[in-house]
Amino acid sequence: MVKKLMGHIGEYKKNMILSPVFMIGEVAMDVFIPYLMAFLINNGIQKGDYDYVIKMGVMMLVMVLIGLFCGTMSGTHAAIASTGLARNLRRALFARVQTFSFENIDKFSSSSLITRLTTDVNSIQNSFQMVIRSLVRAPLMMIFALVMSFVLEPRLGSVFLIAIPIMALVMFFVIKNAHVYFKKMFKEYDHLNNDVQENLLNIRTVKAYVREDREIEKFNKVAEKLMDFSKSAEKIVILPMPLMTVIVFGVIIIDSLLGGHFIVNGEMEIGNLTTLFTYALQVMMSLIMISMILVMVVMSMASAERIVEVLDEKTTIENCENPIKEIKDGSIRFEDVSFAYKGGDDKDVLEHINLEIASGETVGILGGTGSSKSTLVQLIPRLYDVSHGAVYVGGVDVRELDLTALRDQVSMVLQKNELFSGTINSNMRWGDANATEEEIRHACELARADEFIDGFELGYESKIEQGGTNVSGGQKQRLCIARALLKKPKILILDDSTSAVDMKTDAMIRSAFANEIPNTTKLIIAQRISSVQDADKIVVLDEGKIAGVGTHEELYAGNKIYKEVYDSQMKGGDDDAA
Repeated sequence: MVKKLMGHIGEYKKNMILSPVFMIGEVAMDVFIPYLMAFLINNGIQKGDYDYVIKMGVMMLVMVLIGLFCGTMSGTHAAIASTGLARNLRRALFARVQTFSFENIDKFSSSSLITRLTTDVNSIQNSFQMVIRSLVRAPLMMIFALVMSFVLEPRLGSVFLIAIPIMALVMFFVIKNAHVYFKKMFKEYDHLNNDVQENLLNIRTVKAYVREDREIEKFNKVAEKLMDFSKSAEKIVILPMPLMTVIVFGVIIIDSLLGGHFIVNGEMEIGNLTTLFTYALQVMMSLIMISMILVMVVMSMASAERIVEVLDEKTTIENCENPIKEIKDGSIRFEDVSFAYKGGDDKDVLEHINLEIASGETVGILGGTGSSKSTLVQLIPRLYDVSHGAVYVGGVDVRELDLTALRDQVSMVLQKNELFSGTINSNMRWGDANATEEEIRHACELARADEFIDGFELGYESKIEQGGTNVSGGQKQRLCIARALLKKPKILILDDSTSAVDMKTDAMIRSAFANEIPNTTKLIIAQRISSVQDADKIVVLDEGKIAGVGTHEELYAGNKIYKEVYDSQMKGGDDDAA
């Protein structure tokens, strides 16, 4: 796992190496300065040799400046390396997510992927910076200070050898037990992000149904659970601090008693004892720092596992070897197709679908809620892969077609229309990045979007807020249809994409399709029968099965489901008219 993450250090490897190198210089200066202090006290202050004091003072000042330079350089390179690693990880994660199929995204959930790209990467960044800097400094400081302690007075230096194993046991306990809680914490972060994301995206619905209090209560429950896991983890994490403080001052007291006895007996000089106190603090503080860093590393290990999980995830939909890049036409054939969502109860939501659609045909798809209309059309551009059977486009199994080529020739306006922050023009160019102004205007005319765009002060340069919140539902649908048309696809799929426009505009859009793109295969999922009544054929779905295929007249005469829906809608229309 560590090797996998470190593989993304890339061009920042030099900074990763230089940071601990400079840290060695800083630690060396920090350790030698107390050593010189012992000579300054013993040979200068006690003997009244102020020239010697000045000489030692200048040497110590030079060491301070060298240590300052090394510390600054170490910190700078550590910051560059850690932020560089975070950048590369985010790039790799985002690039990996872009390859995911809908099935992969369903597995992780969008809120979890957001947490991994933000909170988890931040955790790795902070931990990595501490590892290449502080986790180098602390052990070196401890080792150097121990060596110098034994050089000055082996009898007092040996006291450290008793304290260190005790601290090591404490740290082992913390590392072993904290990891479990940190993993649970990050799962709750996913839930928290999901609640926030869902609430903000649907804030209008929340307010319309006056559900603010319920949403606050739901959020507070997740936040409370997250706090409980955090408290449990922190109880373990803070355990080393008081224990190590006791051990540190215990060592100092023991050294004071023994050192005082040695000084009284003339076996030791005062400067040596003063320096040993400094080394005692350095050794103990190094151990405390190591424990804190290891706790952070344990916390980041949970993040590392989650990041590697995404990086190792293989998309369930990939190109086959030597895929076909040319799509002959927009003909579609479903051959004994069944489909089940993975991760559910493995029950088929589509069963034994057999359907042929000629290139250029207009096909309406009707069915009740849960009849898997959207799932059916999502199999065409391979947003999902069939569980059984095959889908053919242009006479070729879609699994043998190049994904980019296939999706370039299949324009799909999803049930939930999405626009992106920017201008109308920039949104249109999602369909064709090189589209001319004339082509954009023509696509908008076909989708009847020009009617309201021309009314905006800035026209096609008008700003679209994130999610298209500053345009109406019907305007958003027409912009999304225009964007899909700019791809000049062989197949156009409208998944209930005119539900928010009035019947007159809906009819005008369908008329424009028939006249302007007659060779494009058009699949229209709709709730209103009037939207598909004039289609070349209409497919009726019922509980994932085809319940009927035919023209309006054929289905009205021979299909009970279609007749009931038609009569109910027409009767409702008559009542409204009356």
